Amino acid sequence: MERDFNLFLLAGLFSGIGAGIYTSIFNNYLSDIFKLSEDIRGFLEVPREAPGFFIMLILAALSFLGDVRIAMFGMAAAGLGMLGLGMMSPTFALMIIWMMMYSLGTHMIMPVTPSIGMSLSNQESFGSRLGTVSAFSLSGSIIAYVYIFLGFNFMHMTYQAAFITGTVFYVFAAFTVGMMKKGEPEVRKVKFVFRKRYSLFYVLAVISGARNQIFLTFAPWVLIKVFGVKPQMFAILGMIVALISIGTRKVIGKLIDSRGERFVLTMEAVLLFVICLGYAFSDRLFSANIAVVIIAGCYVIDNSMSAVEMARSTYVRKIAVNLADVTPTLSTGVSLQHIASMVIPIFGGLLWLYVGYQSVFMAAAVIAFLNLVLSRKIKIME
Repeated sequence: MERDFNLFLLAGLFSGIGAGIYTSIFNNYLSDIFKLSEDIRGFLEVPREAPGFFIMLILAALSFLGDVRIAMFGMAAAGLGMLGLGMMSPTFALMIIWMMMYSLGTHMIMPVTPSIGMSLSNQESFGSRLGTVSAFSLSGSIIAYVYIFLGFNFMHMTYQAAFITGTVFYVFAAFTVGMMKKGEPEVRKVKFVFRKRYSLFYVLAVISGARNQIFLTFAPWVLIKVFGVKPQMFAILGMIVALISIGTRKVIGKLIDSRGERFVLTMEAVLLFVICLGYAFSDRLFSANIAVVIIAGCYVIDNSMSAVEMARSTYVRKIAVNLADVTPTLSTGVSLQHIASMVIPIFGGLLWLYVGYQSVFMAAAVIAFLNLVLSRKIKIME
C-alpha cells in the first residue's frame, strides 16, 4: 500500500506541474492570441466544460479499467491537449478541440483521485491522507509557477514552449501511475448511482459548480482585462496560493477528521460570501491601485480553499451504502457540477458585457449564501 501511495504522490507532483503551467498562462493565452471579448470568454466555457458534464458517462464506460488506469489515461489525455494547444492551434476552432482534450483528461483524473487516495488509507485518516496528496500536487504547481515567472520575465518564453513543458510532465505522471500495482480491475456493471441518501451531495455539487465556475472564469479575467495583469504576475499569485495551500490542505484535512464535513463546508461558505463582496465592491470603494491588491488577495484566498472539495468527497465515502458507490457517485457529482459550469459563464459573460463585472460577483455572493444554508444540513448517516 505504501509503495503505491508514494508513487501516487509522485504522479501528483508531476501532474501538478502540468496543471500549474496551464493555470498560469491559459487566460492570458486566450486574451493575447485570440483577443476574446467577455461574452465570448463566457461562451467558451461551454465546450471547455462539456467533458466534465459527460464524465459520468465516460467513467461508467471505462469502469472496467479500474480507477488507477483511468487516472493514467486521463493524465495522458491532458498532456495531449497541452501539446495541441502549444503546437496545433493555428485557428480558434482547432484551439477549442485541444482545449476540450485537456479538459477531458483533467476531468477523468478529478473524481478518481480522491477515490484512489482513500483506497490507500483507512477511514480514520481519509482527510489527512487526501491532504498529503493535495500537498504534493501543490508542490508541483509551485515548481510550475517559478518556471513560468522566470520564463516569461527573463527568458522571453513563448506560450508554445510553456505548453510543451506541461505535456512532458503529464507524460511523466501517466508513466508513474502506470507503475502502481493495479491488480485485477474490479468487475462491476456499468451503472449510474442516484440514491436519495446522496441527494444533498448532488445539490451541493451543483451549487459548488456554479460558484467555482464564476471564480474560475471571471476572477482572472478581471485581473487581466481591468487591471492588465500578465502571466508572470499570475505565476507569483499562483506561488502564493500554492505555498498557503500546502499548509491549509493539511489543516483542512485534519479539520475534516476532527470537526467533520459540515463545519468545514460552513466555514468555506462564509468566507466565500465575503470574497464575493471583495470582488464586487473593491473597485468602487478604493483607488485602482488598492482595488487590484484587494482583488488579487481575494483571488489568492479563493484559490487557497480549493482543498475544501475533499470534504465533499469524504462525506460521500462516509455515507456510501457500499464502496462500489463511491467513484460513480463522485463522478455523478462532477457531471452535475458541470451543468452549472456550462450555463453560468454564459450568463456571467452577458452580465459583464451589459451591466459590469461587479454584477457577476454579486450573483456569486447569492450562490455562496445558498451554499451556506445547504452546508448546515449535512449530517453523517450511519
